Amino acid sequence: MKLKFLIYFFLFPFLVFSQNWEQSYDYSISKSKSANKPVLLVFAGSDWCAPCIKLDRLLFQSPEFSEYADENLVLFKADFPRKKKNRLPLQQELVNKQLAQKFNSKGYFPLVLLLDKDETVLGSFAYENKEVKEYISLLNSFQK
Repeated sequence: MKLKFLIYFFLFPFLVFSQNWEQSYDYSISKSKSANKPVLLVFAGSDWCAPCIKLDRLLFQSPEFSEYADENLVLFKADFPRKKKNRLPLQQELVNKQLAQKFNSKGYFPLVLLLDKDETVLGSFAYENKEVKEYISLLNSFQK
């Protein structure tokens, strides 16, 4: 019984506050069209980019952002890990490289883009030491 309690105690917060990051960019665009929500496209280096890791912890893992994203966004992360143990499947690497050529040709990390259903960039930002509410306000301002 104690073991079950400990498992629920430690896993429940992660289940409640996890976002629904899509696994396919094409599906993200399709979902954006059907749900009439913009796509939040995040370019990140999850295992080497310190600002990317900070942005993930500060913003993407926050309960406030999770709630906002569930209601307002389709999420897709184009990750570029460097460590062998974190390597993505080859097909995903190719998709991410194509997205970088199209939307992030200068190679900025992190780079967060808000795209409409036609893949037009509505706005972008990088990591700054801001509150979650400020990031959400910024995302809202891109849609006006």
